[in-house]
Amino acid sequence: MCEAALAALAKIGVRVFRRSPWYESAPVPPSDQPWFVNGVAQLETDLAAAALLHLLHSVERDLGRVRGVINAPRTIDLDLLDYNGLIRGGPDTPILPHPRLAERAFVLAPLADLAPEWRHPESGKGVEELIAALPASEGLRRRGAARSED
Repeated sequence: MCEAALAALAKIGVRVFRRSPWYESAPVPPSDQPWFVNGVAQLETDLAAAALLHLLHSVERDLGRVRGVINAPRTIDLDLLDYNGLIRGGPDTPILPHPRLAERAFVLAPLADLAPEWRHPESGKGVEELIAALPASEGLRRRGAARSED
């Protein structure tokens, strides 16, 4: 499903410049749901942040996602983590950077693979520093190789 999401983005004009390896992660918060597949992709687009997030949600719907209860099982979940270091949020704009980005190993591990030099736009902390601050309890397994388009 993750590869299908990246392919769908490419078909509608969003360039998937690079992506991390895929990771499998235990559900957060813990539950009896199956493990999830996670990764991070670097995209190139002329879209503004709000329009890009809207497009991501459209791809989710096209792939069968139905938004309902928070933390419910879902076919796909596409998040906008960072948008060129932009810090903002409000009724008509996405909250950037993603508000739980620094709290999730399943986001930070693939981000470290993709962009080890990345720094959190608000705290200034590097991705490895954020990973080191996480509790060790989150289950995470690396699955595959990274890929880039040249």
